[in-house]
Amino acid sequence: MEVSSHLTDKALRDYKLVQMAVEQGDQKAYANLMGNYKESVYYMLLKMTNNSDDADDLTIEAFGKAFKNLHQYTPDYAFSTWLFKIASNNCIDFIRKKKKYTFSLDKTFENDDGTGVAFNIAADVPDPEENLIIKQKKKLMRELVEKLKPRYRTLVEMRYFQELTYEEIADELKLPLGTVKAQLFRARAFLYNVLKNSQETI
Repeated sequence: MEVSSHLTDKALRDYKLVQMAVEQGDQKAYANLMGNYKESVYYMLLKMTNNSDDADDLTIEAFGKAFKNLHQYTPDYAFSTWLFKIASNNCIDFIRKKKKYTFSLDKTFENDDGTGVAFNIAADVPDPEENLIIKQKKKLMRELVEKLKPRYRTLVEMRYFQELTYEEIADELKLPLGTVKAQLFRARAFLYNVLKNSQETI
């Protein structure tokens, strides 16, 4: 099979590992593929589930499914893109099975090749009861945001209510991009923990 010329050096490295794993059953190749992406997959799944235990389990599942179907991978696109798609689809199925109402604060995850992987959860049209729950959760989220420290509150409002990009926020507030991302991460963690503790009341 001719390897597509558009693949990056990293993607070509991965493709060679895939070939070694599939054709020779090379255990080191499997280990290297997992080592290259385990952390990235875990953090994507952590963003989707907001639960470290679930993210751990789903990371193992994702690699299990990918390795089981490794013979189906073709180098039309990067191995990482293929892997992230398997992981995100598996996670969406998991979330649906749990029938858990969660806030999707970020809608895409950028993998190592810079490809955006979408993991929006397609929902059925909500019934009146679900609409009420959604309204209550939005109201609760607004109330929680008001409890944040001023600098975090400003960032959250700009990012999620005004839907500005990280770059736009950094530019407007004259802050380094890394600071904006770090503070938003802390604000999201705080909101999630409070929301998790409040979910029994809504």
